[in-house]
Amino acid sequence: MDGGFSSLRSEAVGAMRTVLVSAENLQLTLKPELSQEEQALTHTHNKPKETQKAGNEDLKEMLESNKESLKLEAMKRVVGLIAKGKNSSELFPAVVKNVASKNIELKKLVYVYLVRYAEEQQDLALLSISTFQRALKDPNQFIRASALRVLSSIRVPIIVPIMMLAIKEAAADLSPYVRKTSAHAIQKLYSLDPEQKEQLIEVIEKLLKDKSTLVAGSVVMAFEDVCPDRIDLIHKNYRKLCNLLVDVEEWGQVVIISMLTRYARTQFASPWKEDAMFDENNDKAFYDSDSEEKRGQTEEKPYIMDPDHRLLLRNTKPLLQSRNTAVVMSVAQLYWHLAPKHEVSIVTKSLVRLLRSHREVQYIVLQNIATMSIQRKGMFEPYMKSFYVRSTDATHIKTLKLEILTNLANEANISTILREFQTYVKSQDKAFAAATIQAIGRCATNISEVTDTCLNGLVLLLSNRDETVVAESVVVIKKLLQTQPTQHSEIIKHMAKLFDNITVPMARASILWLMGEYCERVPKIAPDVLRKMAKSFTAEEDIVKLQIVNLAAKLYLTNSKQTKLLTQYILNLGKYDQNYDIRDRTRFIRQLIVPSEKGGTLNKYARRILLAPKPAPVLESAFKDRDRFQLGTLSHSLNIKASGYQELSDWPAVAPDQSVRNVEVIEPVKEWAPLVGKTKQPKSDKFYSDDEDKEEGGSDSSGSEDSSSSGSSSSSSSSSSSSEESGSESEEESSDGSEKTSIDSGKNSSGSEKSSSESEQEQRKKKKTKKAPLKKSKPPAADSDSDENGNGPVAQASSSSASSDSDSKSEDDSDSDAPAPQKKTEAKAKPKVALKSKKEVSLLDLDDFSPAPANAPQASVFSSSLLSDLEGLSLSNVSSAMQVNTSSFGPVTTYELLHHMTGKGLSAKYHFPRQPCLYQPSMVAVQVILTNSSDHNLEEIHIGERSPASLNIHCFNTVERLEPGASVTVSMGIDFSDSTQAANFHLCTKEDQFSVSIQPAVGELLMPSTMTQPDFCKEQGKLLGMNETSATITMATANASSQAISKQVLSVANVGVVPSSQNDFHRFAGQTVSSGALVLVSLELRDSSAALLTVNTEKSVMASMLLRDLKQALAQA
Repeated sequence: MDGGFSSLRSEAVGAMRTVLVSAENLQLTLKPELSQEEQALTHTHNKPKETQKAGNEDLKEMLESNKESLKLEAMKRVVGLIAKGKNSSELFPAVVKNVASKNIELKKLVYVYLVRYAEEQQDLALLSISTFQRALKDPNQFIRASALRVLSSIRVPIIVPIMMLAIKEAAADLSPYVRKTSAHAIQKLYSLDPEQKEQLIEVIEKLLKDKSTLVAGSVVMAFEDVCPDRIDLIHKNYRKLCNLLVDVEEWGQVVIISMLTRYARTQFASPWKEDAMFDENNDKAFYDSDSEEKRGQTEEKPYIMDPDHRLLLRNTKPLLQSRNTAVVMSVAQLYWHLAPKHEVSIVTKSLVRLLRSHREVQYIVLQNIATMSIQRKGMFEPYMKSFYVRSTDATHIKTLKLEILTNLANEANISTILREFQTYVKSQDKAFAAATIQAIGRCATNISEVTDTCLNGLVLLLSNRDETVVAESVVVIKKLLQTQPTQHSEIIKHMAKLFDNITVPMARASILWLMGEYCERVPKIAPDVLRKMAKSFTAEEDIVKLQIVNLAAKLYLTNSKQTKLLTQYILNLGKYDQNYDIRDRTRFIRQLIVPSEKGGTLNKYARRILLAPKPAPVLESAFKDRDRFQLGTLSHSLNIKASGYQELSDWPAVAPDQSVRNVEVIEPVKEWAPLVGKTKQPKSDKFYSDDEDKEEGGSDSSGSEDSSSSGSSSSSSSSSSSSEESGSESEEESSDGSEKTSIDSGKNSSGSEKSSSESEQEQRKKKKTKKAPLKKSKPPAADSDSDENGNGPVAQASSSSASSDSDSKSEDDSDSDAPAPQKKTEAKAKPKVALKSKKEVSLLDLDDFSPAPANAPQASVFSSSLLSDLEGLSLSNVSSAMQVNTSSFGPVTTYELLHHMTGKGLSAKYHFPRQPCLYQPSMVAVQVILTNSSDHNLEEIHIGERSPASLNIHCFNTVERLEPGASVTVSMGIDFSDSTQAANFHLCTKEDQFSVSIQPAVGELLMPSTMTQPDFCKEQGKLLGMNETSATITMATANASSQAISKQVLSVANVGVVPSSQNDFHRFAGQTVSSGALVLVSLELRDSSAALLTVNTEKSVMASMLLRDLKQALAQA
């Protein structure tokens, strides 16, 4: 029998071996027969290491081949592996060999790989360091930046000097992208060698002066990392950072706002005062004739907001509309920590908008709102419905919304909130239901009117089937009863009846504590409860046992007859309990309440110890103490001080000197002032031509007037505008420091040069001598028109001498617009003031510029003859590649600014004359035609408040009176900062003010440049990659000719035509008015009606908008 079993066993074992061998053979034969597709599909983490090595060998062979295409394909696959998180470090030697490749695309991919593995493979990376150094001189900006990025990733102390040299060179690079990369490298070098701090601070100081928005965010990040305490570096750049903020990339905005928040807390006085005044009032005083009197009044106030403080608040406000939630959150915390209390509420709507985002964003935003809502309930009360809980919300989101609703509760809305809470209690989410009951308890504590209502509701919840709800209700009721126990003995009795049905330990313990604390109010029930507890003592949880011992002790002291034996029994049970806490408590209670011979010192104090009145618990928000951390920070979110957290300093008692921030504004003016001043002096008394003398020969002439004071008059008038730009609070300081700014920048923008011909000067001199008598006889009522050039605010009650001074300044500025003085009469008379009277046109009613014939057309457009003369005009001695000229395009589009119905008889239209602005080179010139369509005089027409308040506008001077049916043309200058954001301001009369808006087309933000075709191609080669935007368009048949194409392009953008040797290639060049960034437009005609339209510029947003407008114009017939 045993032999039979053993034979069967051996046969079974043999059969199993045969099956295993067959399966193994089957696997080995199947594996090589897999198709390529199946092999690709099975390329997973589970494949053997040998296969991975084989794949890497293939990549190595491809990388070492002679064909660029194979290398490029291999690098794409390698970068793909890195993106998937796979280790490709063993390919480093093969990859680094290709760093010197001439193929740009391959080079970029190699640098991407090297940045990832340079730190791990430092020795091999060091072998190629000479190649990286050569690449720092590469013509392509992306290669230069990538080389610096790799170099800074090699974390070896020995190459620190090389890295430092590379960073310094890159910081002076022409490409803002490379300068941005150098700012990133500063932080890497600092973490590698902190001893280089002083040299790095020098580089940071240099980069902080950079005007590119691409660099700003990165250099501030480096500043925060290397030297956050060097506030003095920010002084000079504070206003620039504020003005650039809206155009900086999003994550840069977050860093800059955080830094400026800390800066403001150290440099400005606290605005959180009831008697605080704000600088808007001071702006208005600047333009009033009684500004001295008003300033005297403001000095009586203990606090006036610093204009730079206001500048920060104004420039960050538009960012509340940002699509990036971090930016919105940053602006919100800035307003919370810096703004006057009555202005903080403007962030509310933006924060509520963020609640529609992902739950991670909701969590952070709700945490910050919870902190805000504790101190200022009124901010979020109008948006209370936004915090109602949705069924799809996660538990942590629900809890935060519940917290906020509880914070917002007051007598007015408590009934609505309690109805919401009743629904939440029924939620299937037990943790949320428990939190709701706690919230009801907080409402009952905070609002005495609803305490009884809440208590009754909580008592009803005691009969709920859900143990969690019942337990939480008991705990909350216990806390509420402590506030007013005398009135609620019935509730304690009711809870005692429910005691047997409650199983949650915390709830049972709470009921027992209530029984013991108020045992004298329920003398019949408490001993019975103790009797029941004595039976089940050993089966209870520890927390319940402790309360049973407490209840026994308190009843022994108050009702010893009934409970003496029960107490002794319970104390004996506790004496031998497994938990040492219960054993210790039992022994302590026994010695305290039971007198003994050895020592009963404390016995007489037992009643005072155990039955002492307890203070009612305060139900507070969990977010009450979080405001000690800055909103939006990790420390605030965790409620713990995180590593690297920088605390906000307290407001200084006295604000430091604000003049330290004026340095950056004044320095460039002093450099230019001597040169421009000299070029202007000989022109100040020579203006009009002989031809104009003949025109004016028949006009009335009475006396002569000296105009030598024109410079001082105009400069004093322009000082206000310049001081407003700099944000300086002091009028005297602004006049001294800025009067040169406005004049010189105006002169510089007009492009006046020493090279003006002598004959031209003589002609102007003759004209000037005849001009003065004409102005003297001018009536004061029409004098308002003389300041249309906007040479700063001038006192309106000026004498004829003052008006003459303004005139001579106007003449100076207009002189620089074109070298042909004969054309100047026509150019200035038409777009400037022309009082249109139905019966007569008097030369005295015209502007202080040369008068036009009585039959001159009144439309504010240029004549064709003037335009032909202005075409190609150079305004400054710049290189031929970057020469600026006036536009050669004729028709001007007029837009409505204010309708006469809305303006109560005052109508306004505006257009862009496409001429350099006289007031500041960074401003866009705008001409506004004001017409009185009413039947009465309109007085004191001027510009009032502007929005954003930091908007730099050179206002036209107040028009004292405008007759019915009359029209006047005035000039303005607006610095749009290369943005199409509308300039909003109030157009005011003596009685009314009207909100108006000037929205520039993107093409009006440019000024034309003249350059040769080789220069164009050279500049275009520097603006590739991210700086190039292109699209294939379908041309209208009517736009086939060169003239038609030029006409359509110039109708959209104020650019210059670049002469081209190719018939199928059209080039146009321009510069942005504000920053001077080059904008190159090229149109390559292809088969049939197709064409390739390309825009090259650093301003990528502007490029896409310009491309859209040009595409639309060229597609139209």
